[in-house]
Amino acid sequence: MTGFIMAGEKTGEVPHLVHQPTARRARHGFFGCAGGVSSGVYDSLNCGFGSDDDTALVTQNRDRAAGAMGLRPDRLAAVWQVHSADAVIATGGAPSDRTQLARADGLVTTERGLGLAILTADCLPLLMVDRDAVVIGACHAGWRGAADGIVTSTVTLMRDRGARDITALIGPTIRQPSYQVGADMREACLAAVETGIRDAAASCFIDDENGRFRFDLPALVRHQLVEAGVTDIADCGQDTYPMPDHDSGSNDADSFRFFSHRRATHAADADCGRQIAVIALAD
Repeated sequence: MTGFIMAGEKTGEVPHLVHQPTARRARHGFFGCAGGVSSGVYDSLNCGFGSDDDTALVTQNRDRAAGAMGLRPDRLAAVWQVHSADAVIATGGAPSDRTQLARADGLVTTERGLGLAILTADCLPLLMVDRDAVVIGACHAGWRGAADGIVTSTVTLMRDRGARDITALIGPTIRQPSYQVGADMREACLAAVETGIRDAAASCFIDDENGRFRFDLPALVRHQLVEAGVTDIADCGQDTYPMPDHDSGSNDADSFRFFSHRRATHAADADCGRQIAVIALAD
């Protein structure tokens, strides 16, 4: 968790991770489960309209996240995330009609006071800002989107808008100890990644039992960032999957720090919430 501090956890304030070195260049936060108004499997800061949660509650949660970032609710830009390699330029807040969102997984902007929002529930949220604080980017990197090149697409679009010396921030995501995958997924990932990092990508898989593997998604993203010329990389080190500490004596939903699709699947839950990550250039 080097370079990050946790603020507001379980205190009534919306919690998020703040990276000190870039705080002067771009406001940003990796939010968790706590501090919202949803209940049940969505307890409590569920920001995902794609979930089956009450949309009015999701709206309130997103408004809380925006407020914690010092943004108006109508100044959160978003995309309809589809596990693609497509990144788009954001010029304004998300439309009220979600079906009008661009199908993409990366956003870039030079507009001040506009927050770029990414939703995850195990996938990797990546926030980026250039050294002159004139361009920011954010992307949703699940294994498929990462393998297909969403990281490179977002960095390239930032550079097209004048970004230099980019700092990248890796947020809470499923980590290698929690991420067992099959040989078919490994083969699909290695077939999709850029040829220049294929050997590095192969090193992100370690052998596990019964012909399966443990996959290191953050390592793959780091390899892609370095290949794209981004070497200033900070990783919060947080794993979204782990169950609560059994010593605490609680397995309630509010004992989780992050939403996890894999954990919800293993628990046979009907659905799960999505946490939000936001980055914005100061007005």
